[in-house]
Amino acid sequence: MNYSQRHLELNAQFQLGKDIHLDESNIDIRFFTFRSLQHQIVDENIKLNPVDANIDENLVFTYPIFFPHGKQRTSNAILLLHGLNERNWSKYLTWAEYLCESTGKPVILFPIAFHMNRSPQTWCNPRFMQPIMDLRRTRNGKDRSLSFANVAFSERISENPLRFYNSGRQSLYDLAQLFEDIKIGNHPLFNENTHIDIFAYSIGAFLAEITLMTNLHGLFSDSKLFVFCGGGVFRSMSGESRTIMDKKAYESLFNYYLNDFAGDIKFDITRDKVSETFYSMISQERNQHEREQFFNQLGNQVKGISLIRDKVMPYWGMSDAFGTDFAASRIAQLDFPFSYSHENPFPVGDLSEFDAVDNSFIHIFSEAAQFLA
Repeated sequence: MNYSQRHLELNAQFQLGKDIHLDESNIDIRFFTFRSLQHQIVDENIKLNPVDANIDENLVFTYPIFFPHGKQRTSNAILLLHGLNERNWSKYLTWAEYLCESTGKPVILFPIAFHMNRSPQTWCNPRFMQPIMDLRRTRNGKDRSLSFANVAFSERISENPLRFYNSGRQSLYDLAQLFEDIKIGNHPLFNENTHIDIFAYSIGAFLAEITLMTNLHGLFSDSKLFVFCGGGVFRSMSGESRTIMDKKAYESLFNYYLNDFAGDIKFDITRDKVSETFYSMISQERNQHEREQFFNQLGNQVKGISLIRDKVMPYWGMSDAFGTDFAASRIAQLDFPFSYSHENPFPVGDLSEFDAVDNSFIHIFSEAAQFLA
């Protein structure tokens, strides 16, 4: 496999909302419309910022499924969850194709609330973001972590760090809605009682863990979870990045959830199993016994890989989340023989590294595919 070449080929073919057939892997990419029923919950949660409740793109959107060509309805699926502040599926196309081809199972790429195509296109348009960029530069000085890629997210988080929780909360309920639709036979590609496992990367792993722990309506009881470069407690995450958020936004987010979140009256109005589970994933000592007991009970339903030079989602955060013994037995620590980052674990374009990137990608995703098969 030539990872770089396949990455470019898939990105040349992929168009949001347009069904296509991939000849090389004999896989169809099919799009489906999702209408979030959580706007009522969002309205209640963010009365402090009703603008968010009225972002149409976040309530009605399309999502792609990689589906083996020639199959009709099936009884198995893999859900793929992405990272923080991402606006397109570019790097995940190769991941989804490999998992689909290797396991024979459809792979659902589902966007987190206010991410991917669940956000206005203006949020990633430099022309529209220039005034906000100028404002943050004036306010915060020469911050090298500020970029057009992260300025919209940075400003939104700085303005109201509770948005991080609200986005995750809506996403969790959306996942429950998706799983329920599939399991009761209301999705055209899936049979009733379809089994759904999860591949989760970065903040998607954090969301997946909270989703499994909350287990709304018992929908996630039998789901296996493979985490890659993610899954640690919130305290361990270093979100300052030119592709995620700038320094000031990260400081605001970190300080709010470590110091103010639990006592915030705006959080208090939604105190329930979802919020308590989120609270337990903020730092190691919060509900530590219950959290570690839950993962120990899951046992072989969880597996993952952490990269040694990952500065955004380090292994120690996963150890804090799962417990030392569980993490040591279920989470592998690996390194690659080339320059990589959390945001870009498989760099594309360097001819001298083609073989190493190919081998590393296959190593990671063959492990994931074997676990999720």
